[in-house]
Amino acid sequence: MSIELEYAIKKDIRNNPVVREIDFEQKRQFRRTLLLAGLIVAMLLFSAWQHLRIITSGYRLEEMRAQQTVEESLNRKLRLELETLRRPQELEDRAGRLLQMQLPTEKNTLVIERVRPAIPDKAIVAHAR
Repeated sequence: MSIELEYAIKKDIRNNPVVREIDFEQKRQFRRTLLLAGLIVAMLLFSAWQHLRIITSGYRLEEMRAQQTVEESLNRKLRLELETLRRPQELEDRAGRLLQMQLPTEKNTLVIERVRPAIPDKAIVAHAR
């Protein structure tokens, strides 16, 4: 065997792992990129949240308008019923039917008139008796 071949076989090959130094500039750029990406995501989430709030508020507004229409219709119906029950003919009929009341006769009727006092003179402070 030749020496060159012998040397090639006997040569000790070290397979030590490669030790890499920490690159602080690369870490700083990575953090900056990560912060920028987080800021963009936060802005997008905030914008989407605002848009969702506007849409849900619009839906709630429409529901409330529909409910207001229903309530106004019910209010009109109840006012009409109230005015119907306040009619003199209806009151007279219910008084006779439910309370067994009768219309007064002329001899049971007493008419009382109110007499308004004359307006006193403003110069008179007290009235002596």
